Amino acid sequence: MIATIPFFNHFSKSTKAYKLPSHFTLSKDAPHPLCILAAEELQDHLQNQQEWQHNFGLADGKGMVIGKMFGVLVVQNSANEIGYLAAFSGKLAGSNSHAKFVPPVFDLLSEDSFLNKGMEELTAMTNEIKSLTTLKPEVDKETIHKLKAQRKQHSIALQNEIFNHYHFLNQAGEEKSLLTIFAAAGYKNPPAGAGECAAPKLLQYAFQNGLKPLALTEFWWGLSPKSATWKHKHFYLPCKEKCEPILAHMLNEITG
Repeated sequence: MIATIPFFNHFSKSTKAYKLPSHFTLSKDAPHPLCILAAEELQDHLQNQQEWQHNFGLADGKGMVIGKMFGVLVVQNSANEIGYLAAFSGKLAGSNSHAKFVPPVFDLLSEDSFLNKGMEELTAMTNEIKSLTTLKPEVDKETIHKLKAQRKQHSIALQNEIFNHYHFLNQAGEEKSLLTIFAAAGYKNPPAGAGECAAPKLLQYAFQNGLKPLALTEFWWGLSPKSATWKHKHFYLPCKEKCEPILAHMLNEITG
């Protein structure tokens, strides 16, 4: 008897009529039929769940509307059972953790996270600069300049500490840090939010739990931001800027 793996979703419909992919597939134009089935089941969950509230803009479009990219990864467990994992990009309803969705690679929102303390320190620096600028105009400009430089260095150090907490596996069990991955890809620094997208979350969880990835796709749910053209329920590939270097490492033993 195999151990139950949290977040491994069995399909509610029979998958016997579906042919398994001969190799790992990642597609937007023609997702594998099992990916479509998994996406339909996840979309049904999004429409009917009552556990959390998030304004996707599908009802009236009023207030703070935040559409979201979701991902599904069809996987096979050690008993050769077929199921799927689900994930969302970034945060959902102000949290990183929800039933049915795999956890983040690193949870920045945990109560004891170094990020909370770091942000408090940044806020204190900003308030001190404002106070010196507005309440004490006699303070020399050099003092304020030094404080701003200290704030910038603190911000950079905090961002690098965030990056250092993200490490990604591939199927061979090889682990690489976010900084290493993006340096090898020619980036000076990883872009903000790298590692928080759905696809890396899904593959990381699969590799950590001995699940074999078979096919992956992502879809947009909700209204699109004015600066983007994502459409509700349409399928998309993982983003190039934040995901491509990470996936090149994570999928190396599958596609390479």
